[in-house]
Amino acid sequence: MPTRLPPMNTLRAFEAAARNLSFTLAAEELHITQAAVSHQIKVLEQALGVRLFRRLNRAIRLTEEGQEFVGEVRKALSHLATAVEKLAAPDAGGPLTISVLPSFASKWLVPRLGRFRDKHPEIDVRISPSTQLTDFRRDDVDLVVRYGKGEYEGLHSVWLMTEDIFPVCSPALLNGPNALSKPEDLRRHTLLHDDGYVDWTMWLLVAGVSGIDLRQGPFFTDSAFVIQAAAEGQGVALARGALAAGDIAAGRLVKPFNIAIPTEYAYYVLSPKATSHHPKIAAFREWLLEEVAADDTAPPVH
Repeated sequence: MPTRLPPMNTLRAFEAAARNLSFTLAAEELHITQAAVSHQIKVLEQALGVRLFRRLNRAIRLTEEGQEFVGEVRKALSHLATAVEKLAAPDAGGPLTISVLPSFASKWLVPRLGRFRDKHPEIDVRISPSTQLTDFRRDDVDLVVRYGKGEYEGLHSVWLMTEDIFPVCSPALLNGPNALSKPEDLRRHTLLHDDGYVDWTMWLLVAGVSGIDLRQGPFFTDSAFVIQAAAEGQGVALARGALAAGDIAAGRLVKPFNIAIPTEYAYYVLSPKATSHHPKIAAFREWLLEEVAADDTAPPVH
C-alpha cells in the first residue's frame, strides 16, 4: 500500500520553521499563530515518529533527522510549485484574450495589430471589445486595456499613455461661408458630444468661448462614433488625441485650432498579478509600450 503522506500544512510549517529557525517568524510568514505552527510541527513529528527540532529555552535547532528531512521537503515543495505553475500557465502559443474599450480597439489597437502578429506569429490574439469591468476570476480574459485614473487595486497595472483633447472636424468645414478659423466660429456649428470621457465645458473655457448651449447637438456613448461623425462632416467633435490620430494622419480629420488640453485619465494595461509574467501576456504588454514609444502621432505626455 502507498505510504500515507502527512498533511501539506505540516510540511509547509516545518519548512518555514526550519528556514527561519523560529516558530514566531514562521507564523508571521504563513499568517497563522505561533501556537498553530507548534501544533503542526508536533503533528508532523508524531506522523513520522521522529523529533525534527530540539527546543531550547529561547531558540530551536534542527535535529539530525530534521536537517536531512528539510532538504527533501524543500525539493518536493519546489517540484510541486513548478508543476502547479506549468498547469496554470497559459500556453505561449495558445490564444491571448484581450478586453479593450470598443473605441480603443477600432481606432488605435486594431490598425496596429498586424505588427504584433508579424513579431509574435505563435500568439493567437482574440480581441474582446467591452465597456464592462473585467472579473479575471470569472471572465475568460488574460489582459485588459482600460482608460481611467490608475486605481486598480490588486492587479498588475502598467501605465501606457495619456492624451490631449482638442476639436476635430472634416476638412470640408474649413472652407465656405461658415468656415472655422477661430474658436468663436464654433457658435455657428454643430458640436458633437462624447457622453463618456470628454466634455466641451473646460475646452471652451480655456479657449475663451461662451454663449454656446452644450445641451444641443448629438450625443454618442462611444468615442469612436464621435470621431466618425466628425469625419463625415456632421459637426465638430472634441476628440481624444490617441483615438483621432489615425484619422488626422489619413486626412479624414483636421484640427481647426491649435488649442489642446490634457485629460485627467490615462490608458493602463492590467492583468492579474499571478499571471502578469506569463510569456504571451508579457509579450503583448511590451509590444504595446513599444508601439506608444515609436508612434510619431502619439500626443505628448503630460
